[in-house]
Amino acid sequence: MKAESGHIVFKEKFKYKDLQGCFEELMTVFLEETDQMPDENEILQMFIRINMMDIEKNRKPEGYNRRGRMRLVFPLTKGKKQFYVRADSKTTETVRIAERLGKILKKAGIPHTFEWDKLQTIQQ
Repeated sequence: MKAESGHIVFKEKFKYKDLQGCFEELMTVFLEETDQMPDENEILQMFIRINMMDIEKNRKPEGYNRRGRMRLVFPLTKGKKQFYVRADSKTTETVRIAERLGKILKKAGIPHTFEWDKLQTIQQ
């Protein structure tokens, strides 16, 4: 299967602070899998810390929404909390990475579901 975006949708009772125990692993795996790992560890730690400051206050984190071949985005959506992995075009890599991040969430005990190519729905 190919997809441009892989959405991980959290269950109703999810709070962003639920990500405290696994966010560093999510970010690191995402950056490693997409070959976007910063050259310096201090930069990686800055990305993680910026997001953790929001997560600790139960606010929506930024994710990794920088110019690159893939992004990890926590969108502003009504009714459901989610994040998505987005590539520039449909690819099997999007599906593989989203599913890998889903395994990290499952290991952390965070219930979620997957949706594919739902960016049009989010933007409306």
